[in-house]
Amino acid sequence: MDLNTITAVAHPTTREQLPAWTAGDAWLAGGTWLFSEPQVDLKRLIDLTNLKWPALTINETGLSIAATCTVAQLDALACPPDWIAAPLINQCCRAFLASFKIWKTATVGGNICMSLPAGPMISLTSALDGICTIWPSGGSERKVPVAEFVTGDQRNVLAPGDLLRQVDIPLAALRRRSAFRQISLTPVGRSAALLIGGVTSDGGLALTITASTKRPVQLSFAQIPSGKELHETILQRVADDLYHTDVHGKPVWRKHMTLRLAEEIRLELQVTA
Repeated sequence: MDLNTITAVAHPTTREQLPAWTAGDAWLAGGTWLFSEPQVDLKRLIDLTNLKWPALTINETGLSIAATCTVAQLDALACPPDWIAAPLINQCCRAFLASFKIWKTATVGGNICMSLPAGPMISLTSALDGICTIWPSGGSERKVPVAEFVTGDQRNVLAPGDLLRQVDIPLAALRRRSAFRQISLTPVGRSAALLIGGVTSDGGLALTITASTKRPVQLSFAQIPSGKELHETILQRVADDLYHTDVHGKPVWRKHMTLRLAEEIRLELQVTA
């Protein structure tokens, strides 16, 4: 879709060249949502592609994912063999309600910043204990866990002019034995519940609930819990008004599927722990 209110496009190549943020500005990375509908309040786009951030960096501490990394680039990553949680990357990429054409353009950072409950990059990076690096407009930086970055349906901690630079995934999370469950109301529909569990280094369970809830919910247990403990903990920690509702699923059904998928994850990880 043409954005006929845009009068300027900035092409910075360094952080120092990022223009001062004003009302009517928008960051442009993949642009798959930006160009999907009218943006009548926008006047200028700030194109991030010329910053040329390395899409993916593997180092001794884990994995760094640039906000401008595309879904296709992430899906194609060749992970070290000891990253036994690596299948989650491909599973979450395939949880997108998107064609391969969108994969080549849509970015990890854009999906996180859009902050939809069903955003699969939110599911992936929060479950793997990802840490967001944010560049405020003032020139400093701050770090926020992905699970705290998203605060609700299309809501997050970014202030006007803030820029998500990258998400860092720690090595310990990538080495966890993990389990993935996802369900949609229709065969190719948006995720209505997406849960990821992992066995921690001390034998506990880390469970991340997304898509069924308006924001990520993380639960941790010192050991693999019983079915009763898991069920009761979810009922206590996830209030009924936290479950999301839209055409892709009502809260009562999402709650039921959350409890069911959580139990499936518990049983799988209990066997393999």
